[in-house]
Amino acid sequence: MAATLIDSQVFSGLFSTPAMSEIFSDRQRVQYYLDVEAALARVQARLDIIPKEAADEICQHCRVEEIDLEQLRSQTELIGYPVFGVVQQLVERCKGGLGQWCHWGTTTQDITDTATILQIRAALKLVETEVDEIAGALAALAEDYRDTPMVARSNLQQAVPITFGYKAAVWLAGFHRHQQRLAEIKKRVLVGEFGGAAGNLASLGDKGLAVQAGLMKELNLAIPVIAWHTMRDRIAEVACLLGLITGTLSKIALDIKLMAQTEVGEVTEPFTAGRGASSTMPQKHNPVSSVYMSGIVPIVRQQVAALLNAMEEDHERATGTWEIEWVVLPEIFCLSAAALAQAKFALRGLNVHPDNMMRNLQMTGGLVSSEAVMMGLGPKIGREKAHDLVYKICCQAMETDRPFADLLKENNEVSKALTDNEVDKLLDPNNYLGLCGEMVDRTLARQDK
Repeated sequence: MAATLIDSQVFSGLFSTPAMSEIFSDRQRVQYYLDVEAALARVQARLDIIPKEAADEICQHCRVEEIDLEQLRSQTELIGYPVFGVVQQLVERCKGGLGQWCHWGTTTQDITDTATILQIRAALKLVETEVDEIAGALAALAEDYRDTPMVARSNLQQAVPITFGYKAAVWLAGFHRHQQRLAEIKKRVLVGEFGGAAGNLASLGDKGLAVQAGLMKELNLAIPVIAWHTMRDRIAEVACLLGLITGTLSKIALDIKLMAQTEVGEVTEPFTAGRGASSTMPQKHNPVSSVYMSGIVPIVRQQVAALLNAMEEDHERATGTWEIEWVVLPEIFCLSAAALAQAKFALRGLNVHPDNMMRNLQMTGGLVSSEAVMMGLGPKIGREKAHDLVYKICCQAMETDRPFADLLKENNEVSKALTDNEVDKLLDPNNYLGLCGEMVDRTLARQDK
């Protein structure tokens, strides 16, 4: 029976995806072990280290269907590692004692680490696809709402006018950087491990490096320059990347939740009958995807910290910290996959409400354009004097609840410098969008490059 939400029959769709869970399932993990063992046998047969007949027999049985997982559970509990149990069963399946040539000159950690890299490669493909699709959704939002005015917020207070397309483009630029990171990380991470007991390949003599090179070619992995049994930066880097990607999702989720508040009403998540419903309040449309992103990301962040702790490994083969990866890495990938799936759903169908954005821009009676007024006055009366004057009038507007525009036009110093028409133009948020459009265009130009 499943004990975690990732594997739960009820919750798994919220805390993982079927494709990611499959990669880290027992069956697929064991198949990766067998894939490495089969590749090793083929290479060693070509190099005349083991008989070709043995390699053929070994490869014939490197199928997870031939492994008794219940027996493997018992073997793993006894031995402490699953690879040894897999090898024992593989040896038993091979006829004529040919299985004795299996696992020749290698060690448990070589097989485990290389299988882990195969898992990471498959998992990163899924992550990369989701990141690309989210970037596409964000690009569409940026383009569609390039010139749609809304209020920017600083310390949760209204700041100056921007456009929603600009906001989406800021999110998009983060995903462009994640795409770059995903491309760059592969050359450092997709590297196999094959070093034998202490990493120096003593068990294979002068053929050790040839076997290593052949094995990596078979598996389409890069050749390690030297053993990395206890140098775990590759695994930690993958985790940190997922921490960065999901961290960006958390930021987007927070923005969506804040904009989706009833009193704000600038965006809402896609409507699907029953989704986000309350058991007692029929009017509610909860931002479910953003809620789950916000709930998942802190867990990923803590799991990343655990993998950074796992880098502290003793000597050439470690005592315990390696096992942290077995627990944490699958969880990080599964949780990240869930967060990415929720983000894709929310952003592809995000409902944007331009009228409410304009309403919020106008709700302070023009105060959101106070910087524009200050910058308009500055060249005529001096920047510092303009700042203090506009600040004084802003305070007066808030204290008296009178329109900012009226107070500006009534002020003698302002009226000497600006006509009423000029004041109205400065207060129009559409006239103080800066270079939002140009920045959106510049960000979109990087899409699909």
